[in-house]
Amino acid sequence: MYSFQSPFGVIDYDWHEGMCHQLTLQQSLMNHAQHDDPVSRWLTAYFAGKSLPLPVLASSKTDFQGKLRCGLCAIQYGEVKTYGTLAKELNTAPRALGQALGANPLPIIIPCHRVVAANDLGGFHYGLAWKKALLDFEAR
Repeated sequence: MYSFQSPFGVIDYDWHEGMCHQLTLQQSLMNHAQHDDPVSRWLTAYFAGKSLPLPVLASSKTDFQGKLRCGLCAIQYGEVKTYGTLAKELNTAPRALGQALGANPLPIIIPCHRVVAANDLGGFHYGLAWKKALLDFEAR
């Protein structure tokens, strides 16, 4: 497990066998040594407002998760979609979509934070402070 210091907290990630398997967003702002691997380089670019190709990611476990990843990655930096809109595009129910988003093992890289409720932020597995910080950051 590696750690990356973001402006909003520590991001721990599992990088092995040449791919990223999972990211976990922490609330702490402890300093961690930065690593030189594709995930760290991608996160550095993201928080600098730049883009790099995605690092190699572990395969999604189901066809629906793969479809969801494609739908999420199609939401552009700084934009949002509602659960209802994305659910309609993916031909699923908004509640099922919300549950799948909550199980996203690669937040930020697979940008589940860009999906919001019709009248508010909706939920986010790592807390609304992270979601709001990421959306505000991307809106700048």
